Amino acid sequence: MTLGPLKWLAGTADDTARAVTVGVFDGVHLGHRALLQRLREASVVGLTPTVLTFDRHPLSVVAPERTPERLTTDDCRLELLRQAGAAAVAALPFDREVAALAPEAFVRDVLLGQLRARVAVVSSAFRFGAGGRGDSAALQRIGRELGLEVYEVPPLMLDGRRVSSTRIRQALKAGDVELAARLLGRHHELEGVVEHGEGRGRKLGFPTANLGGLDVLAPGEGIYAAWARWNGERRAAAVFIGRRLTFEGASTVEAHLLDTDAELYDVRLTLGFVRRLRDDRRFAEARELSAQIARDVQAARATLVPLLSATPAPAPCCHGPAEPLTR
Repeated sequence: MTLGPLKWLAGTADDTARAVTVGVFDGVHLGHRALLQRLREASVVGLTPTVLTFDRHPLSVVAPERTPERLTTDDCRLELLRQAGAAAVAALPFDREVAALAPEAFVRDVLLGQLRARVAVVSSAFRFGAGGRGDSAALQRIGRELGLEVYEVPPLMLDGRRVSSTRIRQALKAGDVELAARLLGRHHELEGVVEHGEGRGRKLGFPTANLGGLDVLAPGEGIYAAWARWNGERRAAAVFIGRRLTFEGASTVEAHLLDTDAELYDVRLTLGFVRRLRDDRRFAEARELSAQIARDVQAARATLVPLLSATPAPAPCCHGPAEPLTR
């Protein structure tokens, strides 16, 4: 079987000898960063620290119904990998032929053949090859036979559980954006283009920016304190995620930005989620809803404004911790 060429997202295909780590790296969370730190340490003189990822989530090919929602866009993931020390990043086109590769063929044809790897750094939870039959022990055995040095990195634990993309998704779906931030090492971000909404927020006295074009996982329904960033600006925001229970509307992500009347239609806006303020609930009339929104805005202000002057505003999106994760 002939494999297609790798797609180089950073760096280039050349004869460089490499230290390589392999994975999806969705979110580039603290566990991923620990792996990349070990990769840098293993990249002795003459070895380029290189990440091998995939052009799509492998589950989208082998079990589409189990494909998880993404934590980061491709551009954000690449930026975070580079920040964490990857000098080169290559994506392997993943299809059924690649999914059917035996572990030995994956090592021989991809790691050694296409990447010229001399060192591999993997998590103890690493699986590869057809049906996930290969693991760290198999990689070490194959490496001894083919001349690949293998280092295994133990899982990073937080509160007695492994840091993982799955755990972060669970936290976000439950609305626990503070736990997600601890696991990620930064606040979870949504990025989208501000669209025209129905104007209800303005009528209530709290105009909102309605985000469209979202392609990463949003936190569960509720009201949140979040940072809003656009074009180098940063403001505190109260964010609603939900189905507009009071007005019987569709699911939406709406942000009321504090202390600005900027016109944001068609602008790309990034929201970084800091704290969940409350559940959504139905109100009998618009006046009650407006009074609650006013309380939400004050809660967001109390959470965020004390932090605003403490740290500089980074450029969006995904440029590391934008502000302290805890007060």
